[in-house]
Amino acid sequence: MKFLDEAKVYIKSGDGGAGAVSFRREKFIEFGGPDGGDGGRGGDVWVEAVNGLNTLIDFRFQQHFKAQIGTHGMGRNRTGANGGDVTLKVPVGTQVLEEDKETLICDLTREGQRFRIAAGGNGGFGNAHFKTSVNQAPDWANPGLAGEEKTVWLHLKLIADAGLVGLPNAGKSTFLAAVTRARPKIANYPFTTLHPNLGVATIDGQEFILADIPGLIEGAHEGVGIGDRFLGHVERTRVLLHLVSAQEEKVGKAYTTVKTELEAYGKDLAEKAEIVALSQIDVLDDATLKKKTKELAKACGKTPFQISAATGKGMTEVLRALRDVIVEANAGVEKLAKVPKVRHRDIAESGDGEDVDGQS
Repeated sequence: MKFLDEAKVYIKSGDGGAGAVSFRREKFIEFGGPDGGDGGRGGDVWVEAVNGLNTLIDFRFQQHFKAQIGTHGMGRNRTGANGGDVTLKVPVGTQVLEEDKETLICDLTREGQRFRIAAGGNGGFGNAHFKTSVNQAPDWANPGLAGEEKTVWLHLKLIADAGLVGLPNAGKSTFLAAVTRARPKIANYPFTTLHPNLGVATIDGQEFILADIPGLIEGAHEGVGIGDRFLGHVERTRVLLHLVSAQEEKVGKAYTTVKTELEAYGKDLAEKAEIVALSQIDVLDDATLKKKTKELAKACGKTPFQISAATGKGMTEVLRALRDVIVEANAGVEKLAKVPKVRHRDIAESGDGEDVDGQS
């Protein structure tokens, strides 16, 4: 299945049905009066995060979504039926943006989350609604209100616990294939990985999701190479695993190149917890390995892990380090979620602080 992480769609909610103008015409009823029913409400347009999807490819083939219009009201006080809703089913992690691609409408981060992105129009009142003591036979009714129509962007950011970053051919896809059941394409040329890949890694009975994105090169934030388009897929991660290939002539420069691109991208990527590893060490002798490890440690300010996906050396240690960071980060989020919210009323009753108007 082709990977697609961005799609532009046109949506329109249903118009409301018009109210009816009708009068009772029944035998033996001298003064029948108005009996026009109200129109039905137009359908809404919803977006829902569902399990089992990891791409927006469905929206490549269908870009227009229209909800049903409400049925018009009828005589005998019959209200028209409401129009049917339309639901856009998207992967977990999808953001819905306005046409300017900057204004966020909603961010669906959990399975089952729903959000109404376009409300249907209300149905119009029938003439029975306008009957009063001074107007016993109104001969007008309201038309239904128009629904909303607009163009929105769907932007997918994969949900993962850890992300792999590095230059092309740093061994990211090989690492992913070694520790998960994912089977990304692996070859000895730049940009073998053309779209993000996900895998579930297991260490000591604990699982976490690992995301591999295409490699970064110098100038990626300006669109060089594949560019920084896929960096959004590691925005939600708890920790980044920065792989630097031992085959690089200058491993320190290789590290700073990617770090500079992360800082240029923004979104606090450069401030995320980071684990640095020197990969593909099986191709080096001991003396060269020691030299390059020292050079990389000087560039990143910490002692890097030494790993080889081919031989398995150091893989367990780096997986445990990733797991520890993820567990600690998740524990902090849970602790923050349990903090009780302070109400203005509680503050006022305690006599401490200020009230809403800023007066103590």
